[in-house]
Amino acid sequence: MDTSESTTGRPDPEPEAPRRRGWRRWAMDTRPLRRPAYRRLWGSTVVTAVGSQLTAVAVPKQIYDITGSSAWVGAASLAGLVPLIVFALWGGAIADTMDRRRLLLITNTGIAVTSLLFWFQAFAGLESVAVLMVLLALQQAFWGLNAPARSASIARLVPADELPAANALGSTVMQTGQVAGPLLAGALIPVVGLPELYLVDALALCVTVWAVYRLPSLPPLTGATARRAGVKEIAAGFRYMWGHTVLLLSFLADIVAMVLGMPRALFPQLAAETYAPYGEGLALGLLFAAVPIGAVLGGLFSGTFSRARRHGWMVIGAVVVWGAAITGFGLSADLWVAVAFLAVAGIADMVSMVFRGAILLSAATDEMRGRMQGVFTVVVAGGPRLADVLHGTAGSAFGPRTAVAGGGLLVVAVMLLLAAAVPALRRYRV
Repeated sequence: MDTSESTTGRPDPEPEAPRRRGWRRWAMDTRPLRRPAYRRLWGSTVVTAVGSQLTAVAVPKQIYDITGSSAWVGAASLAGLVPLIVFALWGGAIADTMDRRRLLLITNTGIAVTSLLFWFQAFAGLESVAVLMVLLALQQAFWGLNAPARSASIARLVPADELPAANALGSTVMQTGQVAGPLLAGALIPVVGLPELYLVDALALCVTVWAVYRLPSLPPLTGATARRAGVKEIAAGFRYMWGHTVLLLSFLADIVAMVLGMPRALFPQLAAETYAPYGEGLALGLLFAAVPIGAVLGGLFSGTFSRARRHGWMVIGAVVVWGAAITGFGLSADLWVAVAFLAVAGIADMVSMVFRGAILLSAATDEMRGRMQGVFTVVVAGGPRLADVLHGTAGSAFGPRTAVAGGGLLVVAVMLLLAAAVPALRRYRV
């Protein structure tokens, strides 16, 4: 057995690493990767971050090829959202009642089988939107069950002082996948064809299953394996959240930032109107890529995260910077200035993700971490979709740039009001 992990998934203590000096103090903190269990979990994320994006591109592409309608593409997104919400909440409750390693094995296997079914229907030439939507709903259900257990496991694999670094490592990989995955999909489709994208994702998931298999057992620390995971347990998670203000505020901070300040629904209109002189295709690609690129840069230079102790202030500051950057984006008529503002917003989003995740893992007890991560999954998945509706409506009524700038200002105002009115978040520290 590796000496840096135990059979119960508790990280063994290690001597404190020497303080990094010079430019190294800004570089990404990779201490969690010295722990074999976390390294396996993170390594599986590296593989699937790109693979999952291949399927994320292939499904809407195939639906559009069959129907020629963007409305069907939007309907498919909704078909995936509903099971994601339901099963993320349920999956969080399950993650608090059973060995999380076992749950990860079951759900990752389910996602891999679903990817194989995606490949089979494309290879067989079924051309059925109904089949695609059912498979998408099934895939998102498995992912909803998987995500809370995966996130909640991190606190059992690394010590508390390394949680921000672990979250930064994971978030950077996911954001990198959001940039590299679609680019790779675009390059592969003309060469190997659409069905093979699903097959590559399925093969990548086999690597994930093997990595999870090699994790230590992660049973509930309180011996809660006999407890059911039903509506009562889900409701208990919400009561727990309402009783812990700092957890509630960490969710509200993300809702404020995403619902009021995520303008991606207006990117096509801005590319076609405001930034048309630069080339509509170029402008659209840059607008969609700018936030993930900024987030990756924020992760690469996240070395200072591990030294921060006032996690609440880090979240507040990050959300305010996000809102200010989105405001600047809305006011920018020059494409490159607009992209720069979006990249700054991406850096702020990375900081917010890292410290909100650290708060959830450190402020919640282990028997509640799964349910809190279930709510977190719902908020992260649902917020941008609500923002699409809000910004699309506001953009039609007031114009896209006004809607974007106004949303950014609202983010700043609402976040500062929340921080002033409820001191729990700004007072929270490790």
